[in-house]
Amino acid sequence: MQGVVTEVLTGGQFRVKIEDDYVVLAHLAGKMRKFRIRVVLGDSVTVAVSPYDPSRGRIVYRAR
Repeated sequence: MQGVVTEVLTGGQFRVKIEDDYVVLAHLAGKMRKFRIRVVLGDSVTVAVSPYDPSRGRIVYRAR
């Protein structure tokens, strides 16, 4: 799902607002951490939402 980072939290966590005005708590995927992709407030990102807990997700891509 596409979204926008609305808040940067401690411990590598982010609040991301995705479509339908839904807010999820997301962390960076391993590949993004490995290649040191920086995510800042206001970035457009792609979030993989957990099927077990829809309020949590993983940021897998940052749009340029």
